[in-house]
Amino acid sequence: ALSWHELNKYEVNCYHYGTVIDACAKACAWMKALQFYFVMASSSVESNTITLNAAISACERSGQWEQALKHMSVALSKMTLGTVTFSAVVSACEKCCTWEKALQIFSFMMWSNVELDTITFSAAISACEKGEI
Repeated sequence: ALSWHELNKYEVNCYHYGTVIDACAKACAWMKALQFYFVMASSSVESNTITLNAAISACERSGQWEQALKHMSVALSKMTLGTVTFSAVVSACEKCCTWEKALQIFSFMMWSNVELDTITFSAAISACEKGEI
């Protein structure tokens, strides 16, 4: 593994960070994923929806719905978010049985004309089931 000092010798872009964040997400290492996301944000490398989605997916897989929601909310003021981002947050809320938040985000997607897909509908339906609505 490269040290931070050695890593600074190379030109790193958002795709490099996205790959590392995604690997952390797959390993359910949400804190490491967010650590890399914050390092990227504090550097000159600008975040994009790919790195954001990877960070939110790390939160989703680890049951950290509040972190997923927080990052989505912050990103809303900086970039246009799509179906994948919103669906990941709806799924995070659904997995943690916070059906109210899942349905709020689902409603926001509908009113904001964000495309709804099978994953989004499934997560919203599952959230309702868990909430016994």
